[in-house]
Amino acid sequence: MTDNDSRIEAVRAFNRFITRQIGALNEGLLESSFSLTECRILYELAHRPGVTASELGRDLGLDPGYLSRTLRGFRERGLLTTSTAEGDARRQQLSLTETGAAAFAPLNERSRAEVATVLAPLSEADQARLVDAMRTIETLIGDRRKPAPTVVLRPHRPGDMGWIIHRHAALYAQEYGFDTDFEALVAEVAAGFIRNFDPARERCWVAERDGEPVGSVFVVRQDDTTAKLRLLYVEPSARGLGIGRRLVDEAVAYARATGYQRMVLWTNDILIAARRIYETGGFTLVESEPHHSFGQDMVGETWTLDL
Repeated sequence: MTDNDSRIEAVRAFNRFITRQIGALNEGLLESSFSLTECRILYELAHRPGVTASELGRDLGLDPGYLSRTLRGFRERGLLTTSTAEGDARRQQLSLTETGAAAFAPLNERSRAEVATVLAPLSEADQARLVDAMRTIETLIGDRRKPAPTVVLRPHRPGDMGWIIHRHAALYAQEYGFDTDFEALVAEVAAGFIRNFDPARERCWVAERDGEPVGSVFVVRQDDTTAKLRLLYVEPSARGLGIGRRLVDEAVAYARATGYQRMVLWTNDILIAARRIYETGGFTLVESEPHHSFGQDMVGETWTLDL
């Protein structure tokens, strides 16, 4: 058996496991008269009022004939109503009636209860691992037509520093050949930030894409008038989305609003993408010096920005 054959069998085995686990093979789903597919359609109708039949069929991957028969059955049972879209007489929008919403409500509650039962034996950490694994599966094999993922910047919270240290160390070793001295440096910066954190004048942001951390940056106090930008990082999978620029812009805006007069940073000449962000963000290169660090020969650079 080839590696590809093994992967195919692993996916098939997982599919059988998950359908057994959630009871998706039951024709009368959630102790109701509705089939699995009917429940999926009801869920979409409940959460997407005004959706069209063609949109439902496309998003759920349903045969048009089967979907048409199901929707007709919903209408006959008083669960569904159709209206013409304002400004487009050709667009027929679907919505649940009050009867339909009432029929869906207990299904929704039973579904939530079943999922809660599955999660209950797991620790908080294992529940988070499970959700992360599900999100990974959805990201890798999900519908590529979906809208671009949402990216948010949030303050740091417990656990973030460990992630920041790990990802810096792993990525810089992979892409630039940095040794463990770099990991030690990042750990020292992160530990110092936590121990000496001044919430009035310092900040860490973590960028999240659909709930997954994909980047970070720090603003720390160097002195009363100078803020220091540190540990700008963006995951390879999130590059090209403007996240690095957003992190730096947020840091600069915060430093300016906090009353600092200038911002400084130190980087290396090999970090081309980061240097481009600094340059386009108004930073000026004021000092360069060759050095040997982290197992590499580089040129260290100091950049400044008047706020």
